[in-house]
Amino acid sequence: MKASVNYWPQSKTAKAFWSQHELPAYQELLRDTKAWLEPKPGQRWLDLGCGGGQLTRALWELSRGQIGAITGVDCAAANVHAYERLRRTLHADSERIRFHAADFSSGFPDWPGNQFDGVVSGLALQYAECYSDERGTWTQAAYDRILAEVFRLLKPQGTFVFSVNVPEPAWGKVAWRSLGGVFRNRKPFRYLKKAWRLWSYGTWLTREARRGRFHYLPWEQIEAKLHAAGFGDLEHRVCYADTAFLIRCRKPIPCPVI
Repeated sequence: MKASVNYWPQSKTAKAFWSQHELPAYQELLRDTKAWLEPKPGQRWLDLGCGGGQLTRALWELSRGQIGAITGVDCAAANVHAYERLRRTLHADSERIRFHAADFSSGFPDWPGNQFDGVVSGLALQYAECYSDERGTWTQAAYDRILAEVFRLLKPQGTFVFSVNVPEPAWGKVAWRSLGGVFRNRKPFRYLKKAWRLWSYGTWLTREARRGRFHYLPWEQIEAKLHAAGFGDLEHRVCYADTAFLIRCRKPIPCPVI
């Protein structure tokens, strides 16, 4: 019988992850992700599992505020407050930077397809979860479903850039890299408290991944899933203190029917 707590929708969890951008390992991941983002003026982008909006901010700044619209989606409703602050900081209105509270594990059946020029996601898609009462176990159905949904929502030639954790991620390496930030932070004890809180969530995530609830998959399996969803032009690299894959792929242009 399924018995598991879900911390992701909780406000406390959302607020804990608002400060992860202070950690050196995350800053590395953010830099690498930004290097693979190429938002153009007027484009529409989707930020899946957006959290406090660090990737939304990156898209806005990379486009010099000329991007058409960015929609952030996250299961934690508390992130609406982070997006309110983000809009004020960037001097953007709610039509151009939007927040939508939803669990993407179920997909977006009411959303029309071919509407986004790009989709970005940071360490989030691996947490799409689906429990089979019939089989009495967690499955990868939601993971496969969200990949298919991203493909459906993208326009032809649309770009998908995302990161997911490697199998058995060594959270201790992320924590070790974070120690260097203590000496550069104006509030070192507050910084250490935040780093410890994030590391403690890591133990829960690893435990649930071993049960099959979350999906820390090898690259070969991710590659096969992306091809099955229809994506092409796959490329990847390892980052985030060697605990994550950063991946970029595209939705091909359909072949004309002769």
